[in-house]
Amino acid sequence: MSHQNEHTDALLQSCLKGKQSAQLEIYNRYYKAMYNVAFRIVKDSAEAEDVMQESFLNAFTKLHTFKGDVAFGAWLKRIVINNSIYHYKKQQKNRAVDLDEVMYKVEDNDEVSLNHNGYTELKAQKVMETMKSLKDNYRVSLTLHLIEGYDYEEISDIMNISYANCRTTISRAKESLRKKLTVNA
Repeated sequence: MSHQNEHTDALLQSCLKGKQSAQLEIYNRYYKAMYNVAFRIVKDSAEAEDVMQESFLNAFTKLHTFKGDVAFGAWLKRIVINNSIYHYKKQQKNRAVDLDEVMYKVEDNDEVSLNHNGYTELKAQKVMETMKSLKDNYRVSLTLHLIEGYDYEEISDIMNISYANCRTTISRAKESLRKKLTVNA
């Protein structure tokens, strides 16, 4: 176990005892990364901030359930993603738009490869900017898959869609991203 992990474990023990300085140190250590995760899903700075704050509150409240079988950062990130998805879906219901409205349940084995088709020179920033212009369900599924590293099964659980629908959504999202990158190139 690294020194960093030992220190984090000690901080978490202090957090369990209600020590606010330990909570603040944990917050300072993770808030930027967790804000970025939330922002990539909810697409709004203020909303991402709210989701991140709520996630930290959830984490500190439920810290006693943290078993240590994964890194604390991974556990916290899962809380942030779940809260972001929940917030996103709530937003969508308010707009009366269903994520799965137009999706077909057809399997597609298309794998992403932004390096082929001449996109090698694209900078990550351009890809991220272009992803913001995708339909919401495409943006969320690609963020979870390509940036957060979740597999199709995990994404289908998170987004509450079928496995086949998840694969189709991600495939179509990748194709839409490729087209937008080609047009903007």
